[in-house]
Amino acid sequence: MSIWKKQPILESLARNAENTAVARLGIEYTEVGDDYLRARMPVDERTVQPFGILHGGASVLLAETLGSVAANHCLIRDNLMAVGLDINANHIRPVPAGQHVYGTATAVHIGATTQVWQINITNDKDKLVCASRITMAIVPRR
Repeated sequence: MSIWKKQPILESLARNAENTAVARLGIEYTEVGDDYLRARMPVDERTVQPFGILHGGASVLLAETLGSVAANHCLIRDNLMAVGLDINANHIRPVPAGQHVYGTATAVHIGATTQVWQINITNDKDKLVCASRITMAIVPRR
């Protein structure tokens, strides 16, 4: 059974990301399942730190992007929005430039006032790179 109240559509997600940090870092939404949202991000000059490996902040940006977009597609009313309240990330292994990382957001809790999402980021070999969790606050849309 699908968790989405508003079905995410890859083309619409890409259009909404134009002229944002998401587009500038090369993040592409790749898959929507009944209970997950997936995207990939290149590890290149936009996303590496000075040692030539994936910057932890880029991983967090990917995680927050996926958690936020997913959360907003699970809202029961159009006059609400989900905003980040807290995020954490455990960086497990480095990823050198020239690869991609893949983030998958899955819901831990979808409530009326908060949502919690787990975002696992893996490398080209499907090994865990970063485990992140975001808590979203559900607030009135302004």
